[in-house]
Amino acid sequence: MGAAPSGPLTKLNAYGLLLFLQFIRGLSFGCAMETRIDFVQWLETDVSLNIMMCLNDPADLVRAGSVSRLWRQFVVTNGLSKQLCVGRFQQLSRIARITELDLSAAEAKDAGSSNSEWETLERDHEVYASLLQAIETSKSCRSDCIGYAVSASSTDNYPDESIVNTLIPMDIYLNRPSYWSSKGHSDPNAPETLIYKLKADLCVITEVYMQPFEAYFQPGKPIYSAKFVRFRLGFPKSSRDESDLLKMPQQQPADDKFIWTYTSEEFPMTQAKCFQRFNLPEPVLCIGGYMQIQLLERVQRQEMDDLFYICVSHVRVVGRPLGPAFDVEVLDPSQEFVLKYNRDVLGCMLQSLSNGGHQDSNMPPTLSEELVVDAGIVEYFLQNHQPGIELMGWDDDDGDDDEMDEVGIL
Repeated sequence: MGAAPSGPLTKLNAYGLLLFLQFIRGLSFGCAMETRIDFVQWLETDVSLNIMMCLNDPADLVRAGSVSRLWRQFVVTNGLSKQLCVGRFQQLSRIARITELDLSAAEAKDAGSSNSEWETLERDHEVYASLLQAIETSKSCRSDCIGYAVSASSTDNYPDESIVNTLIPMDIYLNRPSYWSSKGHSDPNAPETLIYKLKADLCVITEVYMQPFEAYFQPGKPIYSAKFVRFRLGFPKSSRDESDLLKMPQQQPADDKFIWTYTSEEFPMTQAKCFQRFNLPEPVLCIGGYMQIQLLERVQRQEMDDLFYICVSHVRVVGRPLGPAFDVEVLDPSQEFVLKYNRDVLGCMLQSLSNGGHQDSNMPPTLSEELVVDAGIVEYFLQNHQPGIELMGWDDDDGDDDEMDEVGIL
């Protein structure tokens, strides 16, 4: 093995990085601080850029831009906050332009439409830095991200076993067990999918909770879990497809109407009646606001017809919606997108996130009152309505542990 490189550039990088990191955090550096050495002027541009790119904390990047006018000019001109964003979330490389919502004028303004080049660069720096800050803060202030159910690849008995039931935070509702069931299949490898619309078109997703359904009314109380699950995030192929989704029956498959920009690894699912946590290795940015849950391989036959089923009681997607401070508009047919942001709402959002509570990641998700109200969409599928109507809530006392008569086939 050859010796490690020890040329002047390597030593210069190490010294410059040490000087920079200590200076930016406000630590003393002896005579270097007293003589106010500015390495941005002292070093070559590519060396300074390499040092700055060692920063992986958006807060440090913001501090770097506030050290001096020269440092801010260097950070903004080189688009360091954008590079940090795109480095963490490759989907952001498809941003075609940034639009700021001007509340006073009640209209959106495109960056670069009337601004000088420097003003545009400054605004881009602010937007990307704020987006990173919102993402970082959201890790410790999470909530449920599901807006409503879109479709299931198959449904055995609609509407009694609709995908909507997975959003109801009760095992029994209206004196019936609440769950989604696939159609039966003789092939245990036949997959199923569930698709949900998230609460915002731009969300940070950290984990998913799911509970398989235990058919307590069948002999042996079988649990109809999948063997593996996988998660995909994306957006409709076109604005027309998105409009069609609102009119499409939920028992009709919609998988061909989406472009999925993220696919997770496969997670094993346990054949047990409990909330199972599937933690994504890193927080994932969902652009477009749709999640697909892939249920892979069947493990349980139904005794009455000898077919394999997959049944799910509850689904919860945990993370943080970034709207209305941020929004996206996908452009047809390039599939690039416009990043929209609201400066006033963003400030309130960041303050709220900073003051928000922390959910213990080792605890199962709490089924909140908000989720109970959201689950009132069961009313619209009973009346053949579509998402967007006024939702109904109900008292927590309805059908807590009521037993029901034995039910036949799922």
